[in-house]
Amino acid sequence: MNIESSIMNIIQKPKYRGMNIRQLADQLQMTDSEAFSQLCRTLNHLTEENVLFLDAQNRYFTPEQLGYFIGILHLNHKGFGFVEADESSVYVAADALGLAIHQDKVVVQTQKKADGSQEGKIIQILEHAIHQVIGTIKIKAGKTFFLPDHYFYHRRFQLTNTDQFHLVNDTKVLVQIDRYDAILSAHIVKEVGYKYDPGVDILSVLYEHDIDPEFPAAVMKEVTKINDHVIEEDKVGRRSLLDLQIITIDGEDSRDLDDAVSVQVLDNGYRLGVHIADVSHYVQPGSELNAEAYERGTSVYVSDRVVPMLPHALSNGICSLNPKVERLTLTCMMDIDHQGEIIKYELFPSYIKTTERMTYTQVNAILEQDVAMCKKYAHIITLCENMKALAKILRRRRESLGAIDFDTKEAKIIINDQGKVKDIQVRERKEAERIIEDFMIAANECVAAHMKWMELPALYRIHETPDPKKMREFARIAMMLGYPLKADVNHVYPQQLQQLLIRAKEDEIYPVLSTFLLRSMQKARYDDHCLGHFGLGLSEYLHFTSPIRRYPDLLVHRMLHKYYFQSNQDPIKLQQDEQWMEQAAQQCSSRERIAIEAERDVDDMKKAEYMERFIGRDFTGVISGVTKFGFFVELDNTVEGLVHISTLHDDYYHYDEHSYCLIGERTGRKYRMGQTVAVRCVDASRFKKQVDFEIIRNAHKPFQIKKQAKHPTQRKSLRYHKQRKSKH
Repeated sequence: MNIESSIMNIIQKPKYRGMNIRQLADQLQMTDSEAFSQLCRTLNHLTEENVLFLDAQNRYFTPEQLGYFIGILHLNHKGFGFVEADESSVYVAADALGLAIHQDKVVVQTQKKADGSQEGKIIQILEHAIHQVIGTIKIKAGKTFFLPDHYFYHRRFQLTNTDQFHLVNDTKVLVQIDRYDAILSAHIVKEVGYKYDPGVDILSVLYEHDIDPEFPAAVMKEVTKINDHVIEEDKVGRRSLLDLQIITIDGEDSRDLDDAVSVQVLDNGYRLGVHIADVSHYVQPGSELNAEAYERGTSVYVSDRVVPMLPHALSNGICSLNPKVERLTLTCMMDIDHQGEIIKYELFPSYIKTTERMTYTQVNAILEQDVAMCKKYAHIITLCENMKALAKILRRRRESLGAIDFDTKEAKIIINDQGKVKDIQVRERKEAERIIEDFMIAANECVAAHMKWMELPALYRIHETPDPKKMREFARIAMMLGYPLKADVNHVYPQQLQQLLIRAKEDEIYPVLSTFLLRSMQKARYDDHCLGHFGLGLSEYLHFTSPIRRYPDLLVHRMLHKYYFQSNQDPIKLQQDEQWMEQAAQQCSSRERIAIEAERDVDDMKKAEYMERFIGRDFTGVISGVTKFGFFVELDNTVEGLVHISTLHDDYYHYDEHSYCLIGERTGRKYRMGQTVAVRCVDASRFKKQVDFEIIRNAHKPFQIKKQAKHPTQRKSLRYHKQRKSKH
């Protein structure tokens, strides 16, 4: 007898009114000591897993029967919160929070109010998400206080080990929460630095997100044993590509060069070689280096620094495809016809020596026929021209499959030697950037198809089809803006969304449509099953091309070595690796989200810091988001600020959720997405990471920081995050 199934069959009956353990034992005829003990263990397991709950009379019920549901608490700075789970969300008043804090996993009991709305009361905290907190030490009248960087909703901290540190006023510290009582008990883990010292602000954000810039001693000890150059022993079993003209193309400030490319002309097309640093040769399973890389999951790129997944001796040294030195690689060599189809491919271990270390700026100059640049790099002009021709073919194929190009823009925050923001610019995405993106996508798709059809363990990069509910909302907004979506929202195809964006490309409303579409999409993530990539219009896709900075790519390399190059046939190890991929997918997806949040927080902080010098100045911007409490305005340098509804003094404004706009009660004046407005910067705070604007009328010559892109980019809450080298 399956005891769990038998229990659930009883409890889930329509006429079930509750039973305690004795009543369930009688019903199941499990009253002898051995059977009763087994029933107790099963019920304990079901309650521990939150499948069942006990009421005040110790009767067992499902969460639904008691009006419970499990979700994540998101607190508002005013003290109330919302518990969210999948499609459900319930309001929780301040006096119903108990001792729960932001991001806790909780059990909430819902109750209907007289007006039909639901409110919740937190009855159990299942898991705390916040364990470490960054904050500032304040010393007053000989007493030491800790002020967390983020508002903790009237909860105070008590530090237990301040006597072990030489603390001064405005010291930034990292603390570990030890006890989650009414007063949070915590101890100091480390001093981060003085609050106003250069770089301490960014360091604080990193620690807050559990991103440690330093590597453990055990990891660094292993690194010292790794050669800083390729030795003859490393080349065994690898194909030499030393005679091939190969170049890297990256940003000027890039140091982790993990991809290089070659292109040869064939009678029926081109041979594209994508040569990727073979990090798996140096980062072996079971090593401290591998364990640390797995925990980090990804490198983190913030405005003035990189927190690498691997120590610099690897990420910038032996693993980096530095110019004109031998390096170990995995090569994906693809023969591509004039329709962009791969007609033949090879995957093999190799070693290369790059001809040149090129930057996007240099290659763009060559393609634009800059005389000086063409003279300096005359020996690779033909290669660059062939790359451009092949990239256009690949791009045309992807467009035919429905790849969606949102054409969003990204801020480049320039920091001076003192850690202050010198300027904010919009990153250019010209032909060289697109070429590398096209080539990397081709290699990722090719390797994904290879691993799928050979049934090798792998981590796939998946992007699932949009939720019909969100797509229905997008279709309504698109119709309102004059661009009807010609599709069934329950079965939408990427080509249909792509065509809509193409129709709107030259319209000033394009950023609005693009923003809403991005918000309607699922988040890309890692999975052990090949579920396709909706945004790229591809049925097979994974990450193969950046193993220096992404653990999933490293895992793919390792599986290729183990099961393809070395032909390992052990079915037990194969099954173990397949099972472990599910855990690795969750870890890598989680660490990617953390890195994204940290990068966005730093961007918001530095943008606010930059705007501190412009308080009182007037600007022209575009409304990038509208809510019931106001609207966001984005400047042409990507800085975004809030115009709070309380500052709109000319009328009383109502939020129309159907048209996403604020409408004046008396004047009928509207503020909607995509509308150009004149604003004044009235406040900016790097510590709050926010900028506040007010609407101005009859503005004379609004101040322009710098003329940048035609369209604004999407901000923290609205924009589509792009990885440094690939947004997919």
